[in-house]
Amino acid sequence: MNPETARRFRRLGTLTIFAVYFVILVGGIVRASGAGMGCPDWPTCFGQLIPPTSEAELPENYHEIYAVGYSNTDFNVVKTWTEYLNRLTGVTIGFLIFLTLWASRAYLKTDKAVFYLSLAVFLLVGFQGWLGAVVVKTHLHPLMITLHMLLALFIVALLIYAIARSQHDLLRQIDISKLPDKFKTVLIVAMSFTLLQVGMGTQVREAVDLIATHHNYIDREYWRDSFPIIFYIHRSFSAVILFTNLWLAWKIFQSVHKNSLLSLVYALVGLIITAILAGVSLDRLGMPPVAQPIHLLMANLIFGIQFFIFICISYAAKNKDRLAIS
Repeated sequence: MNPETARRFRRLGTLTIFAVYFVILVGGIVRASGAGMGCPDWPTCFGQLIPPTSEAELPENYHEIYAVGYSNTDFNVVKTWTEYLNRLTGVTIGFLIFLTLWASRAYLKTDKAVFYLSLAVFLLVGFQGWLGAVVVKTHLHPLMITLHMLLALFIVALLIYAIARSQHDLLRQIDISKLPDKFKTVLIVAMSFTLLQVGMGTQVREAVDLIATHHNYIDREYWRDSFPIIFYIHRSFSAVILFTNLWLAWKIFQSVHKNSLLSLVYALVGLIITAILAGVSLDRLGMPPVAQPIHLLMANLIFGIQFFIFICISYAAKNKDRLAIS
């Protein structure tokens, strides 16, 4: 295969991954600011392709038209455009996914799995768009929001695997001979812990959404008084997440030198610490709006890096086994 073609696919795929993480961040901002129903219909916004900038641009009876399912129908230009920009970001990702799929055609002759993984991502993004419409139609039903977020996590994982697979020859050169045999098992446990933590986090966010609605998104310093038990479990479990990943980082630091895994584990530990600090600020500083999307983004990035390390270790292990046999 032409090296430039392979580089083009990896660049597009990597750009798409960053774009998906960006839309997760924007989605967190939408949710934290209560802008999820800034556009009460889909795919239009107040019946328009480009949303209004003032209430005067809406029909006089717009309250009645969009009143079903949620209580506050007053037009808010900030919330409307926040949600609209979230949708535009999602459309942009759709184009990037298509370009990634187009670039992956080059692998049909050398590794068809890369193409089919890219195709699966393309189809899932379309499904994600439909699910976004369901989120709006169900007026931000908590289960639909959670499914929407988890699907984004799965899409990123498929993209990461597709890109990693496209450069498996490089990943097989990573020397993991000094890593302990149980390292991969602990890594799988750490990934499971992260998914469990994300699951508990979605339940906490669902509860916070109800609390926020009750307080009309003000008086944030009083929200903590109504936090459910799952919040305190979620908060305490962060220590388990931290120490498990610190063990992984320490073993890589001891055993693997002068390769990309070191930068990955540094990033992993940094992300975990940032997520914990964002969680502490939510708990102790009156739920600052900026901390919520940061906390959500960190959780998604943590799983993404763990998954990429897992793929690297898996390919390196195959090469280790092949060398042992030979």
